Amino acid sequence: MKIAAIQMVSGVALQANLAQAHDLLARAAQAGAELALLPEYFCTMGRSEQDKIALREPFGDGPVQRFLAAAARELGLWIVGGTLPLACCDEERVRNSTLVFDPQGACVARYDKIHLFGFDSGPEHFDEARTIAPGSTPVRFALTARDGSRWRVGLSVCYDLRFPELYRAHAAAGADLLLVPSAFTWTTGRAHWEVLLRARAIENQAWVLAAAQGGRHENGRRTWGHSMLVGPWGEVLAQEAEGAAVVLGQLDAGALQAVRRQLPALGHRVL
Repeated sequence: MKIAAIQMVSGVALQANLAQAHDLLARAAQAGAELALLPEYFCTMGRSEQDKIALREPFGDGPVQRFLAAAARELGLWIVGGTLPLACCDEERVRNSTLVFDPQGACVARYDKIHLFGFDSGPEHFDEARTIAPGSTPVRFALTARDGSRWRVGLSVCYDLRFPELYRAHAAAGADLLLVPSAFTWTTGRAHWEVLLRARAIENQAWVLAAAQGGRHENGRRTWGHSMLVGPWGEVLAQEAEGAAVVLGQLDAGALQAVRRQLPALGHRVL
């Protein structure tokens, strides 16, 4: 099954971001992708953390959700919608949520980001808990590819990548593919992004597809990019450093089973 990570440099204008996302999704579909993953905050990288609150949508309807459903139907794609702000019971915060749409445009899964980013180096300061309410439940979904192969997919978002227990839970439940939509900062991405992605692939013997924000944004923030596909042996199979891009790769069920058969580490777990 061919899959695609969509890399963006999202701005502050919702409609411009959706238009760019559509163009990139169309490129992925034309290249034969069956599943496309958008990055975290694909629909907005606001001038302040409060901007996402103004764009929040109730789960089930809203401009971003209608866009994702329509694009999935039009392009015949499984679309994993990066993240978008969904309303929650707290009026001052939102959920940072990933929604999965099948090729008929139905929303088949929702994951609310569990781990919230906090970082303070002095010049750079982030505290997602001020505007985001965390989720609490790991989420997986299954899809059947055009060739009849069935894939079990584990969802995560950005900062989750630093918490291997989430991915171990996915692996224990049989996940073959782990998805990581992200907006890693340039500082943390340069230091840790690739090594964390490769570690999650190696320790769980799974494919990892990561779609990132990558470049200098209107709000002045710089994100690391380097969207990539990592194989279950830990090799980087496709990657794009910065800028809007479509990163394509081919999943191979036989190669996955060969890795797990030759080195049955998942079955050797003790703790």
